[in-house]
Amino acid sequence: MDDETPRLPRVIPLEGTTNVRDLGGWPTRDARRVRFGRVFRAARLARITEADTRALQQLGLRTVVDLRGVDERAKVPNVEHGFNEVTLAIEPSIGPRLREMVEKGEGTAEEMRAMMARAYATYAIDWAAQYRALFALLLSEQRVPLLFHCTAGKDRTGFGAALILASLGVREEAIREDYLATTRLWVPDEEIAPTLPQDVARVLQSVHSSLLGAAFDAIHQWHGTLEAYLRERLGLDAGRLETLRSRLLE
Repeated sequence: MDDETPRLPRVIPLEGTTNVRDLGGWPTRDARRVRFGRVFRAARLARITEADTRALQQLGLRTVVDLRGVDERAKVPNVEHGFNEVTLAIEPSIGPRLREMVEKGEGTAEEMRAMMARAYATYAIDWAAQYRALFALLLSEQRVPLLFHCTAGKDRTGFGAALILASLGVREEAIREDYLATTRLWVPDEEIAPTLPQDVARVLQSVHSSLLGAAFDAIHQWHGTLEAYLRERLGLDAGRLETLRSRLLE
């Protein structure tokens, strides 16, 4: 990052959740920057306080997108926050094996990392329709400013953020920096970690460049280039991509 780059990512401190931040400020390859105050990412909003709701209102949010699966939302619903909420459910794919690990107290860090890498590949390919819908919302002036989240705001949300930044032409190192910031900004829930081997829990509760790499490897395997993926899977032809950039870049 050059000396003119503000401290990034810009964090939105809340009482009832963590890993909330603005996607703005990151530099692009053509010397522009992502606009602040347009797109935000977060962990789940199930425990936000009234003060948190006021803080989110001050951001001017128009839309909150929940990427959590059906059971996740049913078990831990978001509190009433007053924003227009859109559900784009991406079901967690490692759930059954993770539950088995928890019950038996077994599994290895390598197995967990491999499971998560497969999950990231499915985000890019099997769940592309959900991200396509997210981009459609970003292209609607009536929907932005927009915040999107999953449970931890690190995997489904992390890939989504990387995809948005990549579509805007943000430099690869900046995309990686935003993704890895979760490790220091997210405070994990306590329900799972104590029941897993420590090294397995550590993998589950952090982010890794190799996981994001697995998603983009799948993109290149199926489509050859990011541009082809954006066009063929996400419906971002040249015109829509230019519209997105004109609205989200400065």
